[in-house]
Amino acid sequence: MKQQLIVTILGTDKSGILSQIASTVSEVQCNILDSRQAIYGKEFSLTMILEGSHTAITKAECTLPSVCQRLDLLSLMKRTSHHEKQNLEHLFNVEFSGADAAGLVQAVTGFFAERNASISAFRQRTFRDSATQQETMRCKFVVNAPNSVNFNELEVALNALFEKLNVTGKVTDKQKKEENENSTSW
Repeated sequence: MKQQLIVTILGTDKSGILSQIASTVSEVQCNILDSRQAIYGKEFSLTMILEGSHTAITKAECTLPSVCQRLDLLSLMKRTSHHEKQNLEHLFNVEFSGADAAGLVQAVTGFFAERNASISAFRQRTFRDSATQQETMRCKFVVNAPNSVNFNELEVALNALFEKLNVTGKVTDKQKKEENENSTSW
C-alpha cells in the first residue's frame, strides 16, 4: 500500500537545489504527486507531497534531512493520509489592493471563514506605489465556497467590506468566465 509524506523545505536560494531534491526523491523511489516552489527575494521555499511504499517513504524521511543539512536548508516532514484532489464546489477569484495596513488580509479571509468557504490558493505582495510613494498591498486568492452560497449576496457583502477597509477589489465567479480573464499577470 502506498503512503504519503508532505515535505516543506526552506532556505537561501542557490542554483541546483530543486534538481538535488528531485534526484534524492527519485533515488529513494518516491513519486512527487504535487509541489509548489517559490523564491522570495533570496529565499527558497518548496512544499511537495511524496508517495511511495512504506520503505520508500521511510527512506525519504531519513535521507532528505541530511541532503537539506548539506545544502543549508531547513526541512519539515509529516506523513499524511491519502492525497485527493480537493472537492471544489464553487470557486471565486478574489482580488483587492490598497494602502498596506495591519489586519486587511485577516478581515477578508475572516469574511470567507464566516461563510464556511476555504481559501484554495493565496498570493499577496507589498510594494511602494511609484506615483504616491505609499506602501501598497495587492492580494489575490481563490475561494472554494459551498454551492449554497448566493454569489450576488456574497459580492454585495464583500464590496461593502472592501469599502469599509478602504481598498479596491472585486470577486468573480469562476464558473462564469470574464472577458479578458487571465490576460494580465503580476
